[in-house]
Amino acid sequence: MVIEVTPQEKDYDTLALRVFLKALEIIGGPRKLFEYRNLTWVPSLMEACYAVVLKEEGMKTEEEIAEFIGITKQTVRNMLSANPDIVIKKLEGELESKDVKMHTAGGLAKLAYREVKEGRDNVPFVVSVCKTYLSRLFGVVWPVEVLTAIKGMSFPITDRTLLKERLKGIKIKNSYAEELVDVIEFPVRSPADLLHKLKEVAI
Repeated sequence: MVIEVTPQEKDYDTLALRVFLKALEIIGGPRKLFEYRNLTWVPSLMEACYAVVLKEEGMKTEEEIAEFIGITKQTVRNMLSANPDIVIKKLEGELESKDVKMHTAGGLAKLAYREVKEGRDNVPFVVSVCKTYLSRLFGVVWPVEVLTAIKGMSFPITDRTLLKERLKGIKIKNSYAEELVDVIEFPVRSPADLLHKLKEVAI
């Protein structure tokens, strides 16, 4: 009897979220972002986490990663060329700046990825902490809420109505996600592409 083995598609979304949460923990927890009132770090860090996961787990090229996430190839290159071993030394100064340097986000994502792969993450605990503190940052918890809401959806997403229903009630800055869905360009190629597009149109 011949048993046919079908390759299983890797769950990049779940792993990227775990890496993202570990990266927040390395920063010093959501409380650190709260102290600096820095809203720009969360979406940029999520993009970096996706880039690292797609490179390490999916063996994707820079071009493929850029297309998947919806960012430039140069941004991907900056993220992936970062040295994770020196990022901690520079982190506090970077957190004080509103301008997130992609090599810093990339280095942090690489460091977090390494920690997750070695089993040093506690997802339920970190999610709980995120929701406690990041919700105080005027909706900065929205990337986690969006990823939770779209879990199980197939990509690319072409149904604007279905996406609006999934994201209903999630606040992003001063807007609601369902309103922003009317503005973004379709199709949505991936979860990271959705985060990027929502970030771009949010006011």
